[in-house]
Parts: sequence; structure tokens; C-alpha cells
Amino acid sequence: MIDKVLKRIDWLLVLFIVPIVLGGLFTMKSFIPQEGVINFFDKQIIWIILSFIVFFVFAFIDFRFLRRTDVLVTLFLIFCTLLIVLLFIGNIIKGSQSWFSFGVFSFQPGDVMKLVLVLILSKYFSRRHVEIRNIKHIFISGFYAFVPFILILLQPDFGSAMVIFLIWFGMVLVSGISKTHLFFVFLSGALIFISLWTFAFAPYQKDRIISFINPLADIHDSGYNASQSIIAVGSGQVLGKGLGFGTQSRLKFLPEPQSDFIFAAFAEEWGFVGSFFILLLYGLVIWRILHSAYLGLSNFEMLFSMGIAIFFMSHILINIGMNLGLMPITGIPLPFMSYGGSHLVTEFAGLGILMNMRKYARSVHRDDMKNEFLGA
Repeated sequence: MIDKVLKRIDWLLVLFIVPIVLGGLFTMKSFIPQEGVINFFDKQIIWIILSFIVFFVFAFIDFRFLRRTDVLVTLFLIFCTLLIVLLFIGNIIKGSQSWFSFGVFSFQPGDVMKLVLVLILSKYFSRRHVEIRNIKHIFISGFYAFVPFILILLQPDFGSAMVIFLIWFGMVLVSGISKTHLFFVFLSGALIFISLWTFAFAPYQKDRIISFINPLADIHDSGYNASQSIIAVGSGQVLGKGLGFGTQSRLKFLPEPQSDFIFAAFAEEWGFVGSFFILLLYGLVIWRILHSAYLGLSNFEMLFSMGIAIFFMSHILINIGMNLGLMPITGIPLPFMSYGGSHLVTEFAGLGILMNMRKYARSVHRDDMKNEFLGA
């Protein structure tokens, strides 16, 4: 039985993930002496071990029950309820009420909600592929995303809310929904925003929006974090300063170098070459996930795989864009590298479900999988 589970694992995917995980660990190791309170390195090792256990356990469990509408709706309602409860009794960390604290560890329901959204949209679109061009499916699928989007936005967690939107938008694009209908929906939204900006928003509200979109507009206040991140990335130059010699993170100029700005801390020590290598590995991870979509037995498996790819791409683009000053500062973790358990376990859980679905990959592609040394 274990042998069968190991054969369905995409070992190339695991091979590409491991150096990314180690890159995050080495970066945390380099500034442990300066932190004094939290040993990020040791705690992250525990989360990594737990995440890999979740990955292999989920690859073993038969997840075909997730194709049932009642199961997915129940999961959706459970996590929406948790998000509502969070607004009343959640712990406030870095200005966002996004966490349930249980003493030695904390849990962020918004992370799991992203995975649940991928599942429920995969189910919704897979059942309606014949009539998918009907404009009503934009609004019905949008409702599934709108509810968690608003609940997460109220925390406020702008980064996770942005990922929720991107998951919905990306899955709408790949589902076959009419692009003309989608264009008119977004055009309507843009016109509403322009009207609010012109006639409704007060000057201070406009300033907050401008500061969110362009944090570098005020580098001494709202743009401080972004400016320090850009300095860290640029100071790494081509080959970096070397492991443990990143002054921006070690001297605490760079905020949250273990989580939000770990890419900047890594880039400072490993330079352009190391950063390019990490980006290459992320690209290869996305390639392997999309390859699983190609092997999907049905529309559900294919859409789920593409949804997982969109989930990771959203996090990667937002976090790295934030570190380079190209995106608003939102507090989104970088997959596999940033410190934290909730996002890491969720990422490996999603990949574990993906590995389980490979058990039912279309038989016409079995030879292709063998030829690529995937062991299936």
C-alpha cells in the first residue's frame, strides 16, 4: 500500500520544493542571534516536518468524496463561520484580526479558506462546462468568492482578500466563461469605483488608497517597509553578501525578514543569482502542478490543479512584487519560504490532495508519466 502511494508522488515536484524550503531556513538561521525572543529556525523545522507529513498522509487518503457538493458546501460554511467568529474573538497580530491563538501555536482560517475556495469552484465549474458561457455563472461563482473576500477584508487582511479574488478570477478565465461577459462585469465595477472616487470619497480616504497602491509615495511613513526591502534586494547585487552577512535583516532595518520580507532578506545574502534560482524553482513547481492538470481524469481534477497553480502564483507574484516595491504591502507569505505554520501546512495539504488525484490520472497518459521518471 505504501509503495503505491509513493509511486503516485510527483518526485520532481518534491525535488523542486526542497531547495526553496532550505533557502527559507538558511535565511532564518542567519539572523537568529539578533532576534533573541523567537527562534524562527527551530520552529520552522517543526512546521516543515509536520507539513511533509500532511503532504504524504493526504496523498494516501482517497479524496474522491470531495467531489460531492454537500461535502464542499459544508466545508465552505464551516470556514465562513470561522471567519465570522474570528472577527469577534480572534487575536490581533500586526493590526489584523486573522488568528485563533491556542497557546503554543496559532491558526489562520483564511489560509485554509483559499484551498476550500479552489475546491468548491472546481466543483461548480466542472458541473457546468456545457452551459458555462451563461453570464449567471460569473455572478454565482463570484458569490462563493465574495463572501470570504468580505470576511477577510474586514479583519483587515488585504493580502489574503486579494488572493481570494485572484483565485476566483483565474479560475473564471480557465473555466471557459465568456470573456465578453467578464469584461462588462469589470467595466461596470471600474465605473462604480470612478464614480465613488469622484463624488463620494473624502480626501483622507483617497490618500489611504494612494498609499496602499503606491507605498513608496511616503518612504518615511507608509513606504518605509517597502523602501528598506528595495535597499536589501539591491544591496545583494550579483552574488550577494553571503550567508549571515545581510545587514538589512541582521541590523533590523528590514521588517519581518522571516515572513513578509524573506525574499528581500534572501536576495541580500544570495544576490541576483540566488534570486533567479529561486524564481526558476518556483516556475518549475508551477509547471509540475500544471502537468497534473494535463493528466486530470475529469474537469474537476483539471480545474483543481489549475486552481492550485493560481493559488501559488498569486502568493508568489504578490509577495515578490511587494518585496520589489511593485505591489502594495499586504503581509502575504512567500510559499515554502516564509515563517509560519498555517500557510505552510495548507500549501502541502493542497499538493497532497493533488498527488492523490494522480492515482486516477487518465490512462492514456500513463506512459508519458513513466517516461518522465514519475514512477506512476
